[in-house]
Amino acid sequence: MVIFGAHGDLTKRLLVPALYNLAQTGLIPDAFALVGVDLAAGTAQTWADSLHAMLQSFVGNPSSESRLERIDDAVWRRLAGAMSYIQGDLNDPGLYARLGSRLDELAQQHGTQGNCLFYLAVADRFFGPVIEQLGHAGLAHDVTHAGQAEHWRRVVIEKPFGHDLDSASALNRQIRRVLLEDQIYRIDHFLGKETVQNIMAFRFANGIFEPIWNRDRIDHVQITVAETVGVEGRGKFYEHTGALRDMVPNHVFQLLAMVAMEPPAGFDARSVRSRKADLFATLRTLRREDVVRGQYGPGTVLGQQVRGYREEPDVAPDSGTETFVAMRLAIDNWRWAGVPFYLRTGKHMSARYTEIAIRFKSAPYAPFEDTEVETLAPNWLVIHIQPDEGLSLQFDVKRPGPVMDLAAVGMVFRYSDWFAAEPNVGYETLIYDCMRGDQTLFNRADMVEETWRVVQPVLDAWSADPTQGLQSYASGQDGPDAASALLQNDGRSWRPVREG
Repeated sequence: MVIFGAHGDLTKRLLVPALYNLAQTGLIPDAFALVGVDLAAGTAQTWADSLHAMLQSFVGNPSSESRLERIDDAVWRRLAGAMSYIQGDLNDPGLYARLGSRLDELAQQHGTQGNCLFYLAVADRFFGPVIEQLGHAGLAHDVTHAGQAEHWRRVVIEKPFGHDLDSASALNRQIRRVLLEDQIYRIDHFLGKETVQNIMAFRFANGIFEPIWNRDRIDHVQITVAETVGVEGRGKFYEHTGALRDMVPNHVFQLLAMVAMEPPAGFDARSVRSRKADLFATLRTLRREDVVRGQYGPGTVLGQQVRGYREEPDVAPDSGTETFVAMRLAIDNWRWAGVPFYLRTGKHMSARYTEIAIRFKSAPYAPFEDTEVETLAPNWLVIHIQPDEGLSLQFDVKRPGPVMDLAAVGMVFRYSDWFAAEPNVGYETLIYDCMRGDQTLFNRADMVEETWRVVQPVLDAWSADPTQGLQSYASGQDGPDAASALLQNDGRSWRPVREG
């Protein structure tokens, strides 16, 4: 495994902790070597030492993404012993010649047989150039002999995969001049979460749900991805990105696909990804009036006073970049025609909370007209993604007593109540799938372009008038008033954002 961007934040916080967890559970193959590539000078020892120090900082730290109780010295020695390091400029062809020589050495020393997973943990402007350099150096091609694979080469690409439809299409064309589609792993770490993966099992392994998973029984669906953090010193990046680009065509649409796609023929990559692609092709292109955007101002988040977005470092004082977006989305197929999907995501909201909430259509009220029952509570099925992974179902029951009166009650399933928690940063499953060659949880080229197609008219409208329609909301609130009006105009309302 070759990590470009060996000293980057992603490598230290997520990739190497994920590799450590895989090693601890015995899922790293015996024939394994890890190569770090970065511009910074260093050696395998200094790189390993810096990674060990980062892991050590996670031990007993409940706020870190990589919570560890302790570091197993034997596991770490094995992982560190497989590390090597190459210093160089990503635009220098000589770097790739040296990398090729190193890979040949590692094939002999560690028995890797020439198999290699290249991970691009670098800024997106390097995605195309690095892959082109790998191609020029002869490092990007699978090798077969007499119809049998001698070794494979795969490339993992982080988001953002393009910044709009044109750039995503151009990047697809650029990398597919070098790589075949089955070598490309466009990663979305949301799909590494257990609850997200479990949506398919929940829908398709339980006969009671799929028959009612359609427009006949479902009134609407809400997907919320709320964050309490602000831009966290990434003002320069965020100014050119914004909440829509950063979250919707990737993370939020992946959640949408898992809950809305048709049943696949099987759980293999081809079947699942084809169903997702079909779903994305039926998403109606967004209109500007279906989207609300907001920008956080000063306020209080989790009891702490915070500054507004325009006061953040590297942010323009008159910035028109959105930190919150809400939208009403339509799916034009037989299953979902007429069922609105309401999506929202934002920073500096009241709680860190991600959920998919399915609201079922109300039962007829007439049987209760002459009773104490004044209204029927809505039936909700909620898939809780974070912080507490699980599922809950809300329904009405009769209160004890001589009169007919109803109470809304809930059934709750939490993963932590049934299964032992495994150390997990969300990348373990994804990296392991890359090693095994399983593309089920990774985006295909057509899927990427379809998701950008849906949002492109809104991006164009905002680009033409950067501050038009941008509304302020106080940090600690759950978006601007217009987000509430988006649902109120349809006779609906958002579920409250709350932790747990």
